[in-house]
Amino acid sequence: VQLVESGGGLVQAGGSLRLSCAASGFTFSGDAVGWFRQAPGKEREGVSCISTMDGTTYYLDHLDSMKGRFTISRDNAKNTVYLQMDNLKPEDTAVYYCAAAQISFCPPYGLGLEYVYWGQGTQVIVSS
Repeated sequence: VQLVESGGGLVQAGGSLRLSCAASGFTFSGDAVGWFRQAPGKEREGVSCISTMDGTTYYLDHLDSMKGRFTISRDNAKNTVYLQMDNLKPEDTAVYYCAAAQISFCPPYGLGLEYVYWGQGTQVIVSS
């Protein structure tokens, strides 16, 4: 069982990246899948989650700076979940992780406790 993130890199502020999370060894069509991030010196925080019914949750949308910039989606045929990140800001710099929860719905809080499988992360650096 493995989750592999890709798509990270160095981008200028205002740019975009699309992160991918590919599963191998299992199919996560029956799992909610989340994206998390951890910036240097900070705790891990939930970014977004997508349920098996394509319901989406954005854990940081209470912040004006985050609203509408990230979009999560999934392609079960490819066993892959995506995080489209637009209008990136330097404060988005972090290692981004995807994780699969063995439940169909997105947990209401982005603490990560319900998630069973985790990827190794992909680095995103946004320069000003």
